[in-house]
Amino acid sequence: MNELLWPKNPETDAVAGPGDGEAVAAPGRSHQTVLILDFGSQYTQLIARRVRENRVFCEILGCQVSADAVAARAPIGIVLSGGPDSVYAEDAPRLDADILSLGIPVLGICYGMQLIAQRLGGEVSAAEAREYGRAEIEVLESGCLFRDLKPRQPVWMSHGDRIEQPPAGFVVTARSENAPIVAFEHAGRRIFGLQFHPEVSHTTAGVEILRNFLFHACGAAGDWVMASFLDRAEASLAARIGTSGVVCGISGGVDSSVTALLLSRAIPREQLHLLFIDNGLLRKEEASQVIHALRDDLRLPVALVDAREEFLTALATVQDPELKRKTIGRLFVKIFRRVGRDFSDARFLAQGTLYPDVIESSAVRGPSAVIKSHHNVGGLPAELGFELIEPLRFLFKD
Repeated sequence: MNELLWPKNPETDAVAGPGDGEAVAAPGRSHQTVLILDFGSQYTQLIARRVRENRVFCEILGCQVSADAVAARAPIGIVLSGGPDSVYAEDAPRLDADILSLGIPVLGICYGMQLIAQRLGGEVSAAEAREYGRAEIEVLESGCLFRDLKPRQPVWMSHGDRIEQPPAGFVVTARSENAPIVAFEHAGRRIFGLQFHPEVSHTTAGVEILRNFLFHACGAAGDWVMASFLDRAEASLAARIGTSGVVCGISGGVDSSVTALLLSRAIPREQLHLLFIDNGLLRKEEASQVIHALRDDLRLPVALVDAREEFLTALATVQDPELKRKTIGRLFVKIFRRVGRDFSDARFLAQGTLYPDVIESSAVRGPSAVIKSHHNVGGLPAELGFELIEPLRFLFKD
């Protein structure tokens, strides 16, 4: 048993198709990618944030992904997340052991470290006491991960099992009072493990530890920059959309506004049909303020759709928050489809979906459960009637 149970991302495979929210490196160069395999951790999204903050692009995949699928993506590194299970539990999420033989640097965090130990012949057992919270570790060998760091480090722990014996060829690089092995590595195979969580702020040197993995183990160039995203995204959207029309739901918030502006730069404005739907759940005067900001400040040709009665009637007897979100999502799409009939060229529906929306809404694959359905993800019907365009789908924001 490792992390406290907190549902997370489910996805097992590809995250971004060509032009569908793909973040890119400098123009004319393909970006390096780190793959994060999710085993149900509450912190997986944080790992992705920390990697990207180091100017290295990453994607989150479900833990069931095969070694062949991983190899096909040619990542420079792989991170195995933590998780709430014990590696010995019958229904615990597993790792394709061949991933450890691809010759790609691997970092296992908490449950991920224990999986490495188990798969490669080490010994994992239940600790005498569950360890959750702040702890101090003693660095025994600087190795790759602890280079240039002090010999004692405050870290954040969240685990019930611990490693008693490392796999053959692995060097123990750190220990704590509660666990004899809190970090190990095999320099030749470039496989590393940490029992604690470097991705959380409570681990003081966590950023440096992850940076050591990315730059010294994986050889990251650190050249993935968001500044190049705009040009590539515009070109990709223009190529995909062609002469078709796009219906874009816009709320006045950052996500949908950025999506609308991006589309307005990528395609002629006569192809872009922006709809602001007043669902009756807004603050006083918010609808008029949003319309003013969009039309007058951003110069976007947005149409106002008054659907207050329709939404309030549908939600009148609904109390469950998850059902409310899904009801709202279905109604939005229903209205988009209805209004979209007025646009004979409309083929696409654009949304300001972000990566956290996808992660929190999904539980189709993998060991995690849904955190909550975002209305633009979890509430969408199977038969949408449009092809979805979500250019921000694999980006984070604070």
